[in-house]
Amino acid sequence: MEGHNMSASFNFSLPPGFGKRPTDLALSVILVIMLLLIMLSVGCTMEFSKIKAHFFKPKGLIIALVSQYGIMPLTAFVLGKVFRLTNIEALAILICGCSPGGNLSNVFTLALKGDMNLSIVMTTCSTFFALGMMPLLLYIYSRGIYDGDLKDKVPYGGIMVSLVMVLIPCSIGIFLKSKRPQYVPYIMKGGMILTLFLSVAITVLSVINVGKSILFVMTPHLLTTSSLMPLIGFLLGYILSALFQLNERCRRTISMETGFQNIHLCSTILNVTFAPEVIGPLFFFPLLYMIFQLAEGFLFIITFRCYEKLKPPKGEY
Repeated sequence: MEGHNMSASFNFSLPPGFGKRPTDLALSVILVIMLLLIMLSVGCTMEFSKIKAHFFKPKGLIIALVSQYGIMPLTAFVLGKVFRLTNIEALAILICGCSPGGNLSNVFTLALKGDMNLSIVMTTCSTFFALGMMPLLLYIYSRGIYDGDLKDKVPYGGIMVSLVMVLIPCSIGIFLKSKRPQYVPYIMKGGMILTLFLSVAITVLSVINVGKSILFVMTPHLLTTSSLMPLIGFLLGYILSALFQLNERCRRTISMETGFQNIHLCSTILNVTFAPEVIGPLFFFPLLYMIFQLAEGFLFIITFRCYEKLKPPKGEY
Protein backbone atom coordinates (compact mmCIF):
# COMPACT_ATOMS: atom_id res chain seq x y z
CA MET A 1 0.00 0.00 0.00
CA GLU A 2 1.20 3.48 -0.78
CA GLY A 3 2.85 5.12 2.17
CA HIS A 4 0.65 8.18 2.27
CA ASN A 5 -0.16 9.75 5.63
CA MET A 6 -2.55 12.63 5.24
CA SER A 7 -2.63 13.18 8.98
CA ALA A 8 1.00 14.22 8.93
CA SER A 9 0.62 16.83 6.21
CA PHE A 10 -2.54 18.29 7.73
CA ASN A 11 -1.52 17.86 11.37
CA PHE A 12 -4.75 15.94 11.79
CA SER A 13 -5.97 14.35 14.99
CA LEU A 14 -9.36 13.09 16.12
CA PRO A 15 -11.16 15.11 18.81
CA PRO A 16 -10.12 13.98 22.33
CA GLY A 17 -12.04 10.89 23.44
CA PHE A 18 -13.77 10.64 20.08
CA GLY A 19 -16.42 7.90 20.09
CA LYS A 20 -16.51 7.58 23.87
CA ARG A 21 -17.90 10.93 24.97
CA PRO A 22 -21.45 11.44 26.35
CA THR A 23 -22.39 13.30 23.17
CA ASP A 24 -21.26 10.30 21.09
CA LEU A 25 -23.43 7.98 23.18
CA ALA A 26 -26.38 10.37 22.94
CA LEU A 27 -25.99 10.52 19.16
CA SER A 28 -25.93 6.72 18.88
CA VAL A 29 -29.06 6.34 21.02
CA ILE A 30 -30.96 9.02 19.09
CA LEU A 31 -29.97 7.44 15.76
CA VAL A 32 -31.35 4.07 16.89
CA ILE A 33 -34.61 5.62 18.13
CA MET A 34 -34.99 7.56 14.90
CA LEU A 35 -34.34 4.46 12.81
CA LEU A 36 -36.98 2.47 14.70
CA LEU A 37 -39.53 5.29 14.30
CA ILE A 38 -38.83 5.62 10.58
CA MET A 39 -39.09 1.89 9.97
CA LEU A 40 -42.33 1.69 11.97
CA SER A 41 -43.80 4.53 9.89
CA VAL A 42 -42.56 2.93 6.66
CA GLY A 43 -44.12 -0.40 7.68
CA CYS A 44 -47.47 1.38 8.03
CA THR A 45 -47.35 2.20 4.29
CA MET A 46 -46.73 -1.41 3.21
CA GLU A 47 -48.89 -4.41 2.40
CA PHE A 48 -47.82 -8.01 2.82
CA SER A 49 -49.45 -9.10 -0.45
CA LYS A 50 -47.42 -6.55 -2.42
CA ILE A 51 -44.20 -7.53 -0.65
CA LYS A 52 -44.88 -11.16 -1.56
CA ALA A 53 -45.50 -10.13 -5.18
CA HIS A 54 -41.95 -8.75 -5.45
CA PHE A 55 -40.54 -12.14 -4.45
CA PHE A 56 -42.75 -14.11 -6.84
CA LYS A 57 -42.02 -11.65 -9.69
CA PRO A 58 -38.49 -10.57 -8.75
CA LYS A 59 -37.62 -8.58 -11.88
CA GLY A 60 -37.47 -5.28 -9.98
CA LEU A 61 -35.59 -6.84 -7.07
CA ILE A 62 -32.96 -8.44 -9.33
CA ILE A 63 -32.38 -5.19 -11.23
CA ALA A 64 -32.11 -3.35 -7.91
CA LEU A 65 -29.51 -5.75 -6.52
CA VAL A 66 -27.51 -5.57 -9.76
CA SER A 67 -27.60 -1.77 -9.45
CA GLN A 68 -26.46 -1.78 -5.83
CA TYR A 69 -23.72 -4.37 -6.10
CA GLY A 70 -22.71 -3.60 -9.70
CA ILE A 71 -22.93 0.15 -10.19
CA MET A 72 -21.65 1.57 -6.90
CA PRO A 73 -18.47 -0.51 -6.33
CA LEU A 74 -17.47 -0.03 -9.98
CA THR A 75 -18.22 3.71 -9.77
CA ALA A 76 -16.07 4.05 -6.65
CA PHE A 77 -13.22 2.13 -8.28
CA VAL A 78 -13.36 4.16 -11.52
CA LEU A 79 -13.52 7.51 -9.69
CA GLY A 80 -10.42 6.54 -7.75
CA LYS A 81 -8.59 5.89 -11.03
CA VAL A 82 -9.93 8.94 -12.89
CA PHE A 83 -8.95 11.37 -10.12
CA ARG A 84 -5.68 9.52 -9.43
CA LEU A 85 -6.41 9.22 -5.75
CA THR A 86 -3.82 7.87 -3.37
CA ASN A 87 -4.23 4.25 -2.32
CA ILE A 88 -5.68 5.11 1.08
CA GLU A 89 -8.14 7.60 -0.46
CA ALA A 90 -9.20 5.15 -3.17
CA LEU A 91 -9.68 2.45 -0.54
CA ALA A 92 -11.88 4.64 1.69
CA ILE A 93 -14.08 5.49 -1.30
CA LEU A 94 -14.18 1.85 -2.42
CA ILE A 95 -15.35 0.71 1.02
CA CYS A 96 -18.13 3.30 0.80
CA GLY A 97 -19.09 2.01 -2.66
CA CYS A 98 -19.26 -1.56 -1.36
CA SER A 99 -21.60 -0.65 1.53
CA PRO A 100 -25.08 -0.72 -0.04
CA GLY A 101 -28.43 -0.07 1.52
CA GLY A 102 -28.95 1.98 4.61
CA ASN A 103 -32.28 3.35 5.78
CA LEU A 104 -32.12 6.84 4.31
CA SER A 105 -33.12 5.32 0.98
CA ASN A 106 -36.45 4.25 2.51
CA VAL A 107 -37.17 7.77 3.75
CA PHE A 108 -36.36 9.39 0.41
CA THR A 109 -38.30 6.75 -1.50
CA LEU A 110 -41.32 7.61 0.62
CA ALA A 111 -40.83 11.34 -0.11
CA LEU A 112 -40.57 10.59 -3.84
CA LYS A 113 -43.73 8.46 -3.78
CA GLY A 114 -41.81 5.38 -4.78
CA ASP A 115 -42.71 1.74 -4.21
CA MET A 116 -42.21 1.31 -0.46
CA ASN A 117 -42.77 -2.44 -0.63
CA LEU A 118 -39.93 -2.78 -3.13
CA SER A 119 -37.79 -0.38 -1.10
CA ILE A 120 -38.01 -2.45 2.07
CA VAL A 121 -37.56 -5.72 0.17
CA MET A 122 -34.44 -4.19 -1.41
CA THR A 123 -33.06 -2.93 1.90
CA THR A 124 -33.66 -6.30 3.53
CA CYS A 125 -32.18 -8.33 0.67
CA SER A 126 -29.18 -6.06 0.11
CA THR A 127 -28.39 -6.17 3.84
CA PHE A 128 -28.65 -9.95 3.83
CA PHE A 129 -26.58 -10.36 0.67
CA ALA A 130 -23.97 -7.98 2.11
CA LEU A 131 -22.83 -10.86 4.32
CA GLY A 132 -21.35 -12.51 1.23
CA MET A 133 -21.14 -9.79 -1.39
CA MET A 134 -19.20 -7.23 0.63
CA PRO A 135 -16.22 -9.53 1.32
CA LEU A 136 -16.23 -10.64 -2.34
CA LEU A 137 -16.39 -7.11 -3.76
CA LEU A 138 -13.78 -5.77 -1.35
CA TYR A 139 -11.48 -8.64 -2.28
CA ILE A 140 -11.93 -8.09 -6.04
CA TYR A 141 -11.62 -4.30 -6.15
CA SER A 142 -9.03 -3.77 -3.40
CA ARG A 143 -6.39 -5.96 -5.05
CA GLY A 144 -3.50 -3.68 -5.93
CA ILE A 145 -4.77 -0.99 -3.54
CA TYR A 146 -4.45 -2.66 -0.15
CA ASP A 147 -2.06 -5.39 0.95
CA GLY A 148 -4.18 -6.63 3.86
CA ASP A 149 -7.29 -8.80 3.85
CA LEU A 150 -10.41 -6.65 3.97
CA LYS A 151 -12.67 -9.72 3.94
CA ASP A 152 -11.98 -10.18 7.65
CA LYS A 153 -13.00 -6.59 8.39
CA VAL A 154 -16.66 -6.89 7.39
CA PRO A 155 -18.78 -6.38 10.57
CA TYR A 156 -21.10 -9.37 10.21
CA GLY A 157 -22.69 -8.78 13.62
CA GLY A 158 -23.49 -5.17 12.74
CA ILE A 159 -25.07 -6.25 9.46
CA MET A 160 -27.34 -8.71 11.25
CA VAL A 161 -28.32 -6.06 13.82
CA SER A 162 -29.21 -3.70 10.94
CA LEU A 163 -31.35 -6.42 9.41
CA VAL A 164 -33.25 -6.97 12.66
CA MET A 165 -33.74 -3.23 13.17
CA VAL A 166 -35.37 -3.01 9.75
CA LEU A 167 -37.53 -6.13 9.93
CA ILE A 168 -39.02 -5.85 13.44
CA PRO A 169 -40.45 -2.29 13.32
CA CYS A 170 -41.55 -2.77 9.70
CA SER A 171 -43.38 -5.96 10.64
CA ILE A 172 -45.12 -4.14 13.48
CA GLY A 173 -46.14 -1.38 11.05
CA ILE A 174 -47.50 -3.89 8.53
CA PHE A 175 -49.45 -5.63 11.31
CA LEU A 176 -50.94 -2.34 12.52
CA LYS A 177 -52.01 -1.34 9.00
CA SER A 178 -53.66 -4.71 8.52
CA LYS A 179 -55.27 -5.19 11.94
CA ARG A 180 -55.45 -1.70 13.50
CA PRO A 181 -55.65 0.73 10.57
CA GLN A 182 -57.29 3.40 12.77
CA TYR A 183 -53.93 3.93 14.54
CA VAL A 184 -51.88 4.38 11.36
CA PRO A 185 -52.56 8.13 10.77
CA TYR A 186 -51.51 8.93 14.35
CA ILE A 187 -48.35 6.83 14.05
CA MET A 188 -47.44 8.46 10.73
CA LYS A 189 -48.02 12.00 11.99
CA GLY A 190 -46.36 11.40 15.36
CA GLY A 191 -43.43 9.66 13.70
CA MET A 192 -42.94 12.57 11.32
CA ILE A 193 -42.95 15.15 14.12
CA LEU A 194 -40.58 13.14 16.32
CA THR A 195 -38.27 12.45 13.37
CA LEU A 196 -38.07 16.18 12.66
CA PHE A 197 -37.05 16.98 16.25
CA LEU A 198 -34.60 14.08 16.34
CA SER A 199 -33.07 15.24 13.05
CA VAL A 200 -32.32 18.63 14.61
CA ALA A 201 -30.75 16.92 17.63
CA ILE A 202 -28.67 14.68 15.36
CA THR A 203 -27.41 17.67 13.37
CA VAL A 204 -26.42 19.57 16.52
CA LEU A 205 -24.70 16.56 18.11
CA SER A 206 -22.87 15.73 14.86
CA VAL A 207 -21.46 19.25 14.67
CA ILE A 208 -20.41 19.07 18.33
CA ASN A 209 -18.83 15.63 17.95
CA VAL A 210 -16.98 16.18 14.70
CA GLY A 211 -16.13 19.85 15.11
CA LYS A 212 -13.64 21.19 12.59
CA SER A 213 -12.18 17.74 11.88
CA ILE A 214 -14.30 17.23 8.77
CA LEU A 215 -12.69 20.28 7.16
CA PHE A 216 -9.50 18.25 6.72
CA VAL A 217 -11.23 15.89 4.31
CA MET A 218 -12.75 18.69 2.22
CA THR A 219 -10.02 18.68 -0.42
CA PRO A 220 -11.05 19.47 -4.03
CA HIS A 221 -10.67 15.91 -5.35
CA LEU A 222 -12.51 14.33 -2.41
CA LEU A 223 -15.30 16.91 -2.59
CA THR A 224 -15.65 16.17 -6.31
CA THR A 225 -15.60 12.41 -5.78
CA SER A 226 -18.10 12.42 -2.92
CA SER A 227 -20.48 14.62 -4.94
CA LEU A 228 -20.23 12.60 -8.15
CA MET A 229 -20.54 9.16 -6.58
CA PRO A 230 -24.13 9.36 -5.25
CA LEU A 231 -25.25 11.36 -8.30
CA ILE A 232 -23.96 8.64 -10.64
CA GLY A 233 -25.70 6.02 -8.49
CA PHE A 234 -29.02 7.87 -8.57
CA LEU A 235 -28.89 8.42 -12.33
CA LEU A 236 -27.62 4.98 -13.39
CA GLY A 237 -30.04 3.22 -11.05
CA TYR A 238 -32.92 5.08 -12.71
CA ILE A 239 -31.59 4.52 -16.24
CA LEU A 240 -31.03 0.78 -15.72
CA SER A 241 -34.54 0.27 -14.35
CA ALA A 242 -35.95 2.35 -17.25
CA LEU A 243 -34.10 0.15 -19.77
CA PHE A 244 -35.86 -2.88 -18.30
CA GLN A 245 -39.19 -1.04 -18.51
CA LEU A 246 -40.05 -0.90 -14.83
CA ASN A 247 -42.79 1.54 -13.87
CA GLU A 248 -42.02 5.06 -12.66
CA ARG A 249 -42.45 4.25 -8.96
CA CYS A 250 -39.99 1.36 -9.20
CA ARG A 251 -37.52 3.52 -11.13
CA ARG A 252 -37.51 6.17 -8.43
CA THR A 253 -37.17 3.49 -5.77
CA ILE A 254 -34.19 1.80 -7.42
CA SER A 255 -32.58 5.18 -8.04
CA MET A 256 -32.68 6.01 -4.32
CA GLU A 257 -31.63 2.54 -3.23
CA THR A 258 -28.63 2.65 -5.56
CA GLY A 259 -27.31 6.12 -4.70
CA PHE A 260 -27.73 5.90 -0.93
CA GLN A 261 -24.98 3.96 0.84
CA ASN A 262 -24.81 2.52 4.35
CA ILE A 263 -22.60 5.17 5.93
CA HIS A 264 -22.58 3.53 9.36
CA LEU A 265 -21.31 0.27 7.87
CA CYS A 266 -18.60 2.08 5.91
CA SER A 267 -17.43 3.98 9.01
CA THR A 268 -17.30 0.75 11.01
CA ILE A 269 -15.05 -0.94 8.44
CA LEU A 270 -12.72 2.07 8.28
CA ASN A 271 -12.58 2.16 12.08
CA VAL A 272 -11.69 -1.51 12.53
CA THR A 273 -9.27 -1.60 9.58
CA PHE A 274 -7.09 1.44 10.14
CA ALA A 275 -5.60 3.29 13.08
CA PRO A 276 -6.49 7.04 13.19
CA GLU A 277 -2.90 8.00 12.39
CA VAL A 278 -3.06 5.89 9.20
CA ILE A 279 -6.51 6.78 7.90
CA GLY A 280 -6.23 10.40 9.03
CA PRO A 281 -9.08 12.72 7.99
CA LEU A 282 -10.40 10.05 5.59
CA PHE A 283 -12.12 8.64 8.68
CA PHE A 284 -14.71 11.35 7.96
CA PHE A 285 -15.15 10.59 4.27
CA PRO A 286 -18.42 8.64 4.93
CA LEU A 287 -19.81 11.74 6.64
CA LEU A 288 -18.83 13.87 3.64
CA TYR A 289 -20.54 11.36 1.34
CA MET A 290 -23.65 11.47 3.51
CA ILE A 291 -23.82 15.27 3.23
CA PHE A 292 -23.76 15.09 -0.57
CA GLN A 293 -26.19 12.17 -0.87
CA LEU A 294 -28.64 14.02 1.39
CA ALA A 295 -28.26 17.28 -0.56
CA GLU A 296 -28.71 15.54 -3.92
CA GLY A 297 -31.60 13.46 -2.59
CA PHE A 298 -33.39 16.63 -1.44
CA LEU A 299 -32.74 18.18 -4.85
CA PHE A 300 -34.44 15.20 -6.52
CA ILE A 301 -37.40 15.53 -4.14
CA ILE A 302 -37.80 19.24 -4.91
CA THR A 303 -37.51 18.58 -8.66
CA PHE A 304 -40.04 15.75 -8.49
CA ARG A 305 -42.55 17.78 -6.44
CA CYS A 306 -42.25 20.74 -8.80
CA TYR A 307 -42.73 18.44 -11.79
CA GLU A 308 -45.85 16.96 -10.21
CA LYS A 309 -47.36 20.40 -9.71
CA LEU A 310 -46.47 21.68 -13.19
CA LYS A 311 -47.30 18.63 -15.33
CA PRO A 312 -50.68 18.76 -17.07
CA PRO A 313 -53.42 16.43 -15.78
CA LYS A 314 -53.94 13.18 -17.68
CA GLY A 315 -55.97 13.70 -20.81
CA GLU A 316 -54.77 17.28 -21.39
CA TYR A 317 -52.38 18.00 -24.25
